[in-house]
Amino acid sequence: MAVTKKRAVATNGLPDISYETIETQLTFRHYPGDRFTHSDLGLSVADVRDMYRNMLLQRRFEERSAQMYGRQKIGGFLHLYIGQEAISTGSVYALKPGLDSVITAYRDHGIALAVGMSSNECMAELFGRVDGCSNGKGGSMHFFSKEKRMFGGHGIVGAHIPLASGIAFAHKYREDQGVCICYIGDGAVWQGSFHETLNLASLYKLPVVYVIENNEYAMGTAVDRAAAETDLFKQGVSYAMPGSLVDGMDVFSVCQSMRDHVALAREGQPSLVEIRTYRYRGHSMSDPGKYRTKDELEQKKNEDPILRLKSYILENNLITVEALDVLDVEVKAEVSASVTFADESPMPPPEAIYEDVYTQKDFPFLTH
Repeated sequence: MAVTKKRAVATNGLPDISYETIETQLTFRHYPGDRFTHSDLGLSVADVRDMYRNMLLQRRFEERSAQMYGRQKIGGFLHLYIGQEAISTGSVYALKPGLDSVITAYRDHGIALAVGMSSNECMAELFGRVDGCSNGKGGSMHFFSKEKRMFGGHGIVGAHIPLASGIAFAHKYREDQGVCICYIGDGAVWQGSFHETLNLASLYKLPVVYVIENNEYAMGTAVDRAAAETDLFKQGVSYAMPGSLVDGMDVFSVCQSMRDHVALAREGQPSLVEIRTYRYRGHSMSDPGKYRTKDELEQKKNEDPILRLKSYILENNLITVEALDVLDVEVKAEVSASVTFADESPMPPPEAIYEDVYTQKDFPFLTH
């Protein structure tokens, strides 16, 4: 930061005024698409195959979920992750399974599958059945897994951001070298909890990475209609946080960026990452998406992260077309089996409404 002195010219009989200017140079990292190869990231062909399968599983799971919603097998809200699969998949390859933690908002199916939660437990949760990951009580917006350190799935916009810092504080307190990844929608950036939490995280040097999944629309409002500064990665400047911009339609770019930022977190430096992506479906199943044009949607489909990775695989002769087709058949079969599993899983018994409410076994605050 440079400070220079300047002298204003007197006008209209006013006295000369001396003042200083402050000039600040800011630097941000940029991770564009098509910049990194799997070799650059040290990924094997098997790793690339697993990445592709994971992304494909998320896509097929969401497509079948939409179908089941239409058949009224799923109630309540349903927010699909279609188009954003590179973010979840690229992120998990930067984490240490069983140690690092993740938390997100209500568009959580893709991240749950990416961290290794099963299709069966996820679909059963959507169906509201006892074999679901939250015993059928959470539904679409509340996927949890203690084993996978997946802390939700939260329905209130921005409410999970302070929780992420609490999880990060626990990692720091225990000195276990773990980090927390907090996924945030672009609309949540304007919640007070976002700014208050980033400030505290920076003050306490928490091992956390805040990831803005900028899919260009907060429900039906475009970013440029809601944000005076549309470069959301700059929001960390006020809190002394490094910031980066990432192409969220390229899984390798996401992976490299998350590796870099997770490394910072392990050193006690929280940071902010804006990953620009696109959702191909409405905000939820009740959203017809009339706020965007067909031309925009068709153009964005050319950037599909799964097709992008498939093209990379074929262009580099990593896996054959036939093998990829077999993989798709396997994934479809897995998702189809999860629907059967969910449909056959029993409903929670009526008395389960009193479980998981209070820590006391005798429920002293309840009357029957």
